[in-house]
Amino acid sequence: MPKSPAKSKTKFDLSSIAILFLPLAFLLGIGGGYLLWGQGSGAANNSGQNTFNPVGDDPALGPEDAPVTIVEFSDYQCGYCRMWYEQVFTRLMADYPGQIRFVYRDLPILGNNSVAAAEAAECADDQDKYWEFHNALFSGNYAFSRDGFLSIASTLGLNTTTFTSCIDSRKYADEVQADLLDGSNLGVQSTPTFYINGFKVEGALPYESFKSIIDQILAGNR
Repeated sequence: MPKSPAKSKTKFDLSSIAILFLPLAFLLGIGGGYLLWGQGSGAANNSGQNTFNPVGDDPALGPEDAPVTIVEFSDYQCGYCRMWYEQVFTRLMADYPGQIRFVYRDLPILGNNSVAAAEAAECADDQDKYWEFHNALFSGNYAFSRDGFLSIASTLGLNTTTFTSCIDSRKYADEVQADLLDGSNLGVQSTPTFYINGFKVEGALPYESFKSIIDQILAGNR
């Protein structure tokens, strides 16, 4: 874990955003600069709830009527996103069975390989292997390249012909771009960023921070 919450999130890389053709207004809102690691403090922002549909057609785990919905905006190449996955995600889902609806939304801000990884995971979803592919991408065992994605597909027993056609045609380019634009419209400026029942939480905060928020929600205090 980072020694302080100040090193808990990844700021937008403007060169990557430009490649992805984000709206000019969003670019102006973020400002200039290079990729910044660990700037600002990871903290919950309870200034208000957002009115976006947290689930939509994005991949989700847990019952639809769960009392807690966690939406993560994430990039598969983000080191802090991987750290949160390894140290918090699995533990939360195990400790709150049936009480959390977890939704993963793509915010591929670290370049073309991040976009390709997000699209590849959607292609895996066509064969009901989204979460297995998601876990493999965060495992650190595969290259973020076409060959790496095909290796994951083969390991998971996917129909590689169908999967290859899906990634090569960029079938889910619009889907991934829609997530990216939703993030920009919400003012998301770093990965990972979470919405817990609409409350914004920025950065790869430790398990205890998420547990505190969830427990307050379950107790009716949020």
